[in-house]
Amino acid sequence: MSMSENVRQQMVEGSWIRRMFEEGAALKALHGADKVCDLSLGNPIAEPPEEFVSELRRVVNNPVPGMHRYMPNAGYEETRAAVAAELERETGVSVATRDVVMTCGAAGAMNAVLKTLLNPGEEVIVLAPYFVEFLGYVDNHGGKPRVVKWAPGFLPDMSAIEAAIGKQTKAVIINSPNNPTGVVYSERVVGALGELLARKEAELGTQIYLISDEPYRRILFDGLSPVPLFQHYHNSIVVTSHSKDLALPGERIGYAALNPESDNHDELMAGFIHCNRILGFVNAPALMQRAVTNVQHVTVAVEQYERKRDMLYEELSGMGYDVVRPQGAFYFFPKSPVDDDVQFVRELLSFLVLAVPGRGFGAPGYFRISYCVDDRTLEMSLEGFRRAAEMYGLRS
Repeated sequence: MSMSENVRQQMVEGSWIRRMFEEGAALKALHGADKVCDLSLGNPIAEPPEEFVSELRRVVNNPVPGMHRYMPNAGYEETRAAVAAELERETGVSVATRDVVMTCGAAGAMNAVLKTLLNPGEEVIVLAPYFVEFLGYVDNHGGKPRVVKWAPGFLPDMSAIEAAIGKQTKAVIINSPNNPTGVVYSERVVGALGELLARKEAELGTQIYLISDEPYRRILFDGLSPVPLFQHYHNSIVVTSHSKDLALPGERIGYAALNPESDNHDELMAGFIHCNRILGFVNAPALMQRAVTNVQHVTVAVEQYERKRDMLYEELSGMGYDVVRPQGAFYFFPKSPVDDDVQFVRELLSFLVLAVPGRGFGAPGYFRISYCVDDRTLEMSLEGFRRAAEMYGLRS
């Protein structure tokens, strides 16, 4: 057999987004792309902010010798310094160049971090609903993901997390604003989690790292601000990208930042930089590093996503869907009207609406909607959601 059984199983369990993409492509070929409401992918239709475009033009039109050559594997000194300065402004913690490594997106950062941290068989606690690829990232480096279910409102269940922590626990992964739910963890929640992990470290005599996946950190609604993770737990690591806040998912530019107060700080940073190289990333893209250096303070027009959120929440809840009102990112995660979320998503397909079954995110019985699409597509999708609600007897 040519393919490993491990990879084969991962493809079966974690490919729901890709499957829906392929089914959507078939529907578009049959009915026309303008007739199909594709809400399956978190691929923002928003264009990058003009500040980024201007900076990219400036960099390209003013080449300097060696600008496309290798640089230190951690990234350009000036880019890391700019990232550190913005993190310090956001968090109120003194962050320096030495705390940052530039990476190929948040995925590259997460893999470099996990490769550095994990010994074979060590456990990483993953909170459901989770970004589908977290489990694969842990497995990539010999770790064992331990999934913990959510508390009401898709918030972390502190009792369940505490029960899951043991001698083999090396890390906990959180994701806020969350993909797929759009739920934001408050400062109180993050603080409580930090206190729990600090207590368990002391009890077990081990180190437990809190890894925060934050590509949606700046896509926040209702006047919310990013929670300063570094203030709440010493062994904390931020992994993020500019895929969403600058609408650059295809450019693969992000970073990992280690809490300056972390245990074994210098050793860990050396590990992140080393793993950035040996995992095959080598370094973050040179041109993108230069282009994002001076726009660390810039974000896409978040109010556009908030407006879409408000419209869709009012419509879906009015149709009778049971849905938590998201406070960030650009997803809804309604409860399926029937236990079989795959069945329901296939019913939506018959109305030319593409969504993703919740089981792909560790949450059977729910489904994910991505609303980072144009207004016409969202408005057109409402008829399909309405017909599905009527089919399953939801209130109108």
